[in-house]
Amino acid sequence: MSVEKPREFFIQGITLSGKTFRPSDWAERLAGALSSFRPGGVVKVGIGAHIGYSPYCVPRVIEGVKCVIVNEALRGVEPMAWDFVMNFARDNELQVVEACWLPEPGGKAD
Repeated sequence: MSVEKPREFFIQGITLSGKTFRPSDWAERLAGALSSFRPGGVVKVGIGAHIGYSPYCVPRVIEGVKCVIVNEALRGVEPMAWDFVMNFARDNELQVVEACWLPEPGGKAD
């Protein structure tokens, strides 16, 4: 029996009407708001251990479009956080696409 990998959803910084979503740092703000949701919870070890994005919600620029990649596993970790991010997309009429993040061959994932 195989275990299905959680799906990923790309919230794109383009509205349903085709306009670029503002402010320009929306993706970093949204991902930053969810940065504490991590596998095993927040581990506070060392200076700056709390800095960084959650692997469940990361900002990216894909083909010149700001996006936030949201892993469906967030729903199991904290359903209210999942609802928050998906409602943000809906309320701001942002395009959401189910996809899978693949790093560039020979490149870094970040």
